[in-house]
Amino acid sequence: MDDTAVIIAGAGPVGLTAAIELRRRGVPCRIVDPLLKPPQYAKAVGIQPRALEVFEQMGVLRRILDAAIQLHGQLAFVNGEPGPRIELTLPPDVPFGFVGLPQYETERILRDRLAELGGAVERGTRVAAFEQDADGVTVTLASDMGEKTTRASYLVGCDGAHSTIRKALGLSFEGAAFTEHYMLGDVELSWSMPRGYNIRASHQTDGVTDDLLVCIPLPGRHRYRISMLLPDGRTPDRATGDDGVEHGFTTGWTPDLPDLQAVVDRLAPEPAQVSNLRWSSVFRISHRIVDSYSRGRVFVAGDAAHIHPPTGAQGMNTGIQDAHNLAWKLALALTGDASETLLDSYDAERRPVGEEVVGRTVRSAREGIGADSTDPGYVLRREAQLLIDYAGSPIVAPSPPGEPAPPAGARAPDARGLTRDAVAFDFRLLPLIDGTAHTLLLYADDTTTDHDLRDLEQLAVTATATAHGHLDVYLIAAPRAGAAATSLPLIRDTAGEFARAYRAGHGSAFVIRPDGYLGFACRPATTADLVDFLESTFR
Repeated sequence: MDDTAVIIAGAGPVGLTAAIELRRRGVPCRIVDPLLKPPQYAKAVGIQPRALEVFEQMGVLRRILDAAIQLHGQLAFVNGEPGPRIELTLPPDVPFGFVGLPQYETERILRDRLAELGGAVERGTRVAAFEQDADGVTVTLASDMGEKTTRASYLVGCDGAHSTIRKALGLSFEGAAFTEHYMLGDVELSWSMPRGYNIRASHQTDGVTDDLLVCIPLPGRHRYRISMLLPDGRTPDRATGDDGVEHGFTTGWTPDLPDLQAVVDRLAPEPAQVSNLRWSSVFRISHRIVDSYSRGRVFVAGDAAHIHPPTGAQGMNTGIQDAHNLAWKLALALTGDASETLLDSYDAERRPVGEEVVGRTVRSAREGIGADSTDPGYVLRREAQLLIDYAGSPIVAPSPPGEPAPPAGARAPDARGLTRDAVAFDFRLLPLIDGTAHTLLLYADDTTTDHDLRDLEQLAVTATATAHGHLDVYLIAAPRAGAAATSLPLIRDTAGEFARAYRAGHGSAFVIRPDGYLGFACRPATTADLVDFLESTFR
């Protein structure tokens, strides 16, 4: 019997993210997948700004951007007439925009990163059974070579909408299926539509959409992933799986170029020739979510936990953040330094996010993105997954009444214009935070005295001891603050963006978790409050 710390079932973007984040922290893990070869279809194609922040931490951002196309917005047409136009223009405090990349390219980049960290996908291998006890999980792995039993501390199911891990855990997966079926194709379109814009063209009768064409740009010349309603007269086979969950690619008939061209001829805003079909399928959509993201030492993430319409490209991005949230907690638990309730916070934090995404994407599929709000800035940030908030989590410090934004639980804002000794150029805040440890940011304003500096340094010593060393500490100082004598790593807020973004004042303290969210925000901070917060995460 071979032992490992974590076994991950499923080598899609979610499972690969979990494996990378564990290995970045030195955690031995195995990732298995029953497919002998990686799939080569453009299932998920949109990558959100928040996911790009995650990819920056993971060390794959440059490769993702090199391979991707920027998404500028959406042009809509109804019955041949121009409709509402969406521009994906984010405010200057957000470092990245929206990009498009076929899922198989995202997976390739993540596999390469995993290989750099000493990991590899064990293909042709699946989790056939498992049993857990107080000390770990006994897992039976099956392949063409037979079955083999292995032992792990934890098991993570990232094995998709028809998850065997979810079913074996006995988790409920409540929801329903849309009646519509969709044809998908990876093609080239010869037209003059502007590069980088989604094209949504529909036909409506009495205000009800009865024909639809959606074209999402992909990297390459005139390349799109197109989707459309399955025409009348076609009866698709069941979506893959014997679990009663009608979600995913169906078996049997797939559309050819003439099938796709017929819809383009009916609905495209201008004449367009469809060519170079790389892949096509028929897809069925369900909306479901589990009743719990974990039981004991076994967890589910991504499509194994939540499925929903692809509206707004929320699915893969949400699953990647599931894995990102879980991995640092598993790694800390494996060191023996985690609080007893740390792993419980995975379900407490991520299931409400999944519930919100499922509900919103269903509404958006029926009513359109943003139909529930008159504030386009809010809608854009929400769709970019920048408004996820863990306030109320058992490992987030409650914000005092009247505490200014951003509160604990919110995404940690970025800030530009930082400087430090021996660095010739200014830089951003978030690249300081590599995501393998918590980060404590202490703020020194222009009134800071030498006595204040000593108090901040002692606060850092106490916090580091409470976190068992799993804490990076920086002193962020106002441009004219007398902080040069500090023993802490000193970062100058030369442009003042940090103070504005964090509403930082004299003696403020902020703890950014490894997943980039504020666990603690206090202005000014006390040692007792900071220690209380850290003890919710560290034993």
